Amino acid sequence: MARMIDQIRASKLPSNMMQFAARGALQVAPAENIEILVHLARHNQVFGGLARMTLAGWDEKASLAAAADPQTPREVLEYLVSPDNLRPVLLPALLENPSVTEPQLVKVAIGASKESIAAMLKSVRVPSLKGVVDALRANPYLDKDKAAELRVLSSAHKATSAADDPVPAAEHAEASSEAPTSASPEGGDETASDEALAAYLKEHARDIQQEGDKPFQAIGGIVELLGADYFPVTSSAEAPAPAAPAAVAPVGAPQPQAKKPGVVVRENALQKISHLDVKGRIQLALKGNKEERSLLIRDGTKVVALAVLEAPKLSDGEVEKFASQKNVLESVLRQIPLKRRFMKNYKVVRNLVSNPRTPLDLGLGLMKHLLGPDLKNISGNKEVSETVRKLALKMYKQKEDQAAKK
Repeated sequence: MARMIDQIRASKLPSNMMQFAARGALQVAPAENIEILVHLARHNQVFGGLARMTLAGWDEKASLAAAADPQTPREVLEYLVSPDNLRPVLLPALLENPSVTEPQLVKVAIGASKESIAAMLKSVRVPSLKGVVDALRANPYLDKDKAAELRVLSSAHKATSAADDPVPAAEHAEASSEAPTSASPEGGDETASDEALAAYLKEHARDIQQEGDKPFQAIGGIVELLGADYFPVTSSAEAPAPAAPAAVAPVGAPQPQAKKPGVVVRENALQKISHLDVKGRIQLALKGNKEERSLLIRDGTKVVALAVLEAPKLSDGEVEKFASQKNVLESVLRQIPLKRRFMKNYKVVRNLVSNPRTPLDLGLGLMKHLLGPDLKNISGNKEVSETVRKLALKMYKQKEDQAAKK
């Protein structure tokens, strides 16, 4: 008898049965249920979102069994261990599963939270995986004492590699000396901004050309709402000295008052931005100050708004605010999670899920990272979609039940 998953792959089930499948309501074995959900989550455009939501709150016992079993289908393990889908409670089982590959665990280690790092350091298998050890060493959340332990492990891996490597150590040292080094975090702000600008202009040259001289227009009409005088003065410029008059005025007539050199013309951030074309606003987004970035993130021109997220001086606090704003392009909210640095900030994740403008698929995918109190708050937030509220309430109740059992 053919398994249900085979019928789903062959698209032989009617729509109502597919909906049952995406809810995990089919009467099949737990292992096959998870396999069906993962297949739908990854390949079905109609029911994929519902399947992902179901998986995010799937029965913990069944999920652990699948995560620990080396015979679990590869597609299921790939889904469970993916940083976008990983449930912390499953990590210890996935770490010890030999069918989960080292490159997959490297991706987890790169952006792991403190809790995930602790789980990885307790693993029996992780110390033997050089790539995972090196990735953990580069993780900014790693404690100093644990970093020392990993340095020892890394040195041991290098020693073993050197013993097996016929290439002399001197050649490795020479190659290392020729490799480019990263810039120091201290100083060099201007250089970093120039490099970021050059790279961005090159990467988005076609988009910039298509936008032409499109003027600044804020999403949501915030400028019109607050008025130009709302924004503080952030820049100044010297007024050029006037040209000499072409003719001498008659005696007794009022003489024109020439402006003295050095007179300052006050100009606020909005006025400054309104004078700039697309390329000029991109330059300001990458090299300007906080006030200017707060305006440009609301630019209706996509290539300008996204440039703000590439600014070397952009602070975590600014990103937290951007993640909660309703008057930004959807593309800005989609771009934030693609930056690993931003997603290490819990407030950014929480603000994105709570933002009613955040696309549904993005909000559902990020919800697994939230703590109980925030899930409870979101479940009562009438601004977000009903789907988000229902999943938040379901996940909150699960966390409460788990806490009560301990």
